[in-house]
Amino acid sequence: MTTIHDLQTPALLVEQSALARNLATMSSALPGSRLRPHVKAHKCTALARLQAEAGHRTFTCATIREVEGMAAAGLGDDLLLANEVLDMSRLGRVVEAGARVTAAVDSAETIRAASAGGVREVIIDVNVGLPRCGCAPDDAGRLADDARARGLEVRGVMGYEGHLMLVADVDERRKQTEECMTKLVAAGGAVGGDIVSAGGTGTYAVNTWANEIQAGSYALMDTAYGAVADLPFEQALFVLGTVISRTPPAEGIPGWAVVDIGLKSLGMDHGNPTVPDGVVWFCSDEHVTWQPDDFDAVQLGDRLRVLPAHVDPTIALHERMWLVDGDDVVEELPVDLRGW
Repeated sequence: MTTIHDLQTPALLVEQSALARNLATMSSALPGSRLRPHVKAHKCTALARLQAEAGHRTFTCATIREVEGMAAAGLGDDLLLANEVLDMSRLGRVVEAGARVTAAVDSAETIRAASAGGVREVIIDVNVGLPRCGCAPDDAGRLADDARARGLEVRGVMGYEGHLMLVADVDERRKQTEECMTKLVAAGGAVGGDIVSAGGTGTYAVNTWANEIQAGSYALMDTAYGAVADLPFEQALFVLGTVISRTPPAEGIPGWAVVDIGLKSLGMDHGNPTVPDGVVWFCSDEHVTWQPDDFDAVQLGDRLRVLPAHVDPTIALHERMWLVDGDDVVEELPVDLRGW
């Protein structure tokens, strides 16, 4: 049997038991269509298939490539592209091939793009407080009328309270989520349709206003979400590295070691990764330099599991993940939705 000691490092590992527990926890909390898993978090149709087997057949995508790949994998029952696109011709071809694709729109231009590209269903994207995409709440009804006038079906509204995902205090997170969702629900009343789509891993339990939640990171997790104490999900994703250098303590300077993981294999926008039983000093292109708690316990050639701070961009840097049971490799999971 292949083990992690046979893998070329750096390599992405997914602990099978932790993944299974995360999927089960979420499917119990948000069964069926209450969850619309966001595949941008893992960019992997094999993992999306596991989510479908857990009862979730509707999915959120961030890129056209993700929509195309999910449909090609037979997971195109109901795909939401939760991102504005000004050329939807590729999406139209996916629709013509038999998948159901809904596109987020927040302007007259994106509505025209949907109509011209062959997309038949849209959702009005509303700005609920995150300064990114989305129309003003008061403008949502007018845009819905514009879309229907062009022959498009308007399924409802979506809004992303992404700025609240890592708010540490759960009561404050709930309060601010309510403020955001009050805007979205009001916009939904003007828009019509059945869907109020919002949320993420950080607000999945406190957002009781949306009727579908777009969580993604819950399946694999990272240290940024792991620091949010009330989330019941566990770290399932690790970057496996090899210890390639060690410098012993000398003249009052602590010893340090280096693992062959670096900026080119880690998403760093949420900060440094975490090394168990040690303190990370810094990361460079191909290296993480850290101070072990017990220097003598670290030897050249050791395999080390490093915890990334942000799951989504970390996975996008890799071509594959390895599903593991302890040190045993169970299955290769291609990251087949990466790229554009």
